[in-house]
Amino acid sequence: MRIAVSGSIATDHLMTFPGRFADQLVADQLHTVSLSFLVDKLDVRRGGVAANIAFGMGQLGTRPILVGAAGADFDEYRAWLERHGVDTDSVRISDTLHTARFVCTTDADHNQIGSFYTGAMSEARLIELKTVADRVGGLDLVSIGADDPEAMLRHTEECRSRSIPFAADFSQQIARMNGEEIRILLDGATYLFSNEYEKGLIETKTGWSDSEILSRVGHRVTTLGARGVRIERAGEDPIEVGTPDEERKADPTGVGDAFRAGFLSGLAWGVSLERAAQVGCMLATLVIETVGTQEYQLRRGHFMERFTKAYGDEAATEVQGRLA
Repeated sequence: MRIAVSGSIATDHLMTFPGRFADQLVADQLHTVSLSFLVDKLDVRRGGVAANIAFGMGQLGTRPILVGAAGADFDEYRAWLERHGVDTDSVRISDTLHTARFVCTTDADHNQIGSFYTGAMSEARLIELKTVADRVGGLDLVSIGADDPEAMLRHTEECRSRSIPFAADFSQQIARMNGEEIRILLDGATYLFSNEYEKGLIETKTGWSDSEILSRVGHRVTTLGARGVRIERAGEDPIEVGTPDEERKADPTGVGDAFRAGFLSGLAWGVSLERAAQVGCMLATLVIETVGTQEYQLRRGHFMERFTKAYGDEAATEVQGRLA
């Protein structure tokens, strides 16, 4: 199964503030807020939602096709992704702009304040999915993640016109999109990804109820934080999967991307939706235990030991033969 993953490609600058943001905010002065946080640590990491998802899929051996735009500074990042099983030949390189950049500070309560520079990501709207499909011999699914909004709309419309199944995954772009744009992006999606908060925001902005959205998508996949994930389909009982026990909680950045990487890999393997969600939750747990979105190591024995403990021998037997 050939899966293309479109979305942002970025560098993450992750900082840690030892205090609490809430202690620095004065309720009656929020309209003039001006704060600077002295941080303890800076980690410069590779990121971007599409690159994070593709990296995780590459770790699991499913050879995803990364679709996005980057700058001339992408060479080292490209080599890293290729070395970890990602097809980067469909990444557009800008002649003038730098690769996108995410700057984020996390406090002691794991609250986050971040800013995102789009850079070369704005050229993702120029990418034609037909060119990607022709190069690899066709596409079975396109995951359309947070990206240049025009690129997200173009990829969605092209998937519809060419009858390519697609997954809608707005994540960070929901805040800037209006209801009409969101309705266009989700209508007809085979999978709709969101977290619990985004689920409510999608319903509020579109004006569609949960049941109306379920009538327009094949599967609605909602991540629930520490409670795991829920998969819903119209007219069927929901599937709920819990999360494995964490060994530690280091950094929440990229956990949702890791879940998607595991879930999409499960689809590529042809396992059940429940199994795919279990793989996603296991991979997400590895990421939350690591600072950075692509800094975890997927050791097959360790992965299967923890997967078996969380989900049982039957689930482990089904996954083990497919895990790279």
